[in-house]
Amino acid sequence: MRTLNIAISDLEYEKFGIKADQLSFTDFVDMVSRELSRQNLKKAVELSERYGLSNMSMDEISAEVKAVRNNAAHS
Repeated sequence: MRTLNIAISDLEYEKFGIKADQLSFTDFVDMVSRELSRQNLKKAVELSERYGLSNMSMDEISAEVKAVRNNAAHS
């Protein structure tokens, strides 16, 4: 097994809620993945609000997705 040292700021340390000075690579990947998912969700919400999708019902969203897929398949 190898050891990898990563330097992070105090702000990042607190942001990720790290409790120990050592963690497994799997735990590190999980933490980073959760943060990336959170950022992507925030961006998706911002885009949906910008383009008026946040007011659409699930049926309307499904119809939009279906239309885009049909257009892509026939292009």
